Amino acid sequence: MPKLTKHPLIFDNCLIINITDLKKWNYLKSNQHKSGIISWEVNGINLAKVKIAVNISSTISPEVTISYLSKENTISYDIKLVSVPSNLGKGSIYYFLCPFTLKRCRKLYLVNDYFIHRSAVPNGMYSSQIKSKKWRHIEKIYGPNFNINKCKELLYSKYFKKYYNDRPTKRYLKLKEKIIREDISFNI
Repeated sequence: MPKLTKHPLIFDNCLIINITDLKKWNYLKSNQHKSGIISWEVNGINLAKVKIAVNISSTISPEVTISYLSKENTISYDIKLVSVPSNLGKGSIYYFLCPFTLKRCRKLYLVNDYFIHRSAVPNGMYSSQIKSKKWRHIEKIYGPNFNINKCKELLYSKYFKKYYNDRPTKRYLKLKEKIIREDISFNI
């Protein structure tokens, strides 16, 4: 008798709300209420839009209100934000409090019409976890070429810091060394 097929949810294919992005878009400033729309696009095609309102004030606990249209139903709910003091002593770091698992997290994934933490999906996986042996073998042979491209993209990105106090940074030196090492091993 054949095995039943298992089709895991791939987290890389889910829509994500990320604390880092909210901070970059100035939603997490203290004593403010800010609202807007987050949209996801692939190749110029709009996948989804979500109305988001972040309320961070001193009187109530911080929260994010999310509302969107899903399968003809309007879904709206609040997600609590938890702040933890930074280990550097400069401000605080925000985390989502998952509405289903009550775990602190930095990313929430859209699964079954709700943004939840990845631990709430028992059969969820990342795309790297479902690669076949053949693909891993191909990656072993041609992987250095892919790694060189990733390193070069990072090295020449807009805000990459190559020097600090007229000395090269450790990250810059490691990337240069990796590019040279991978390039030599690929050409042999």
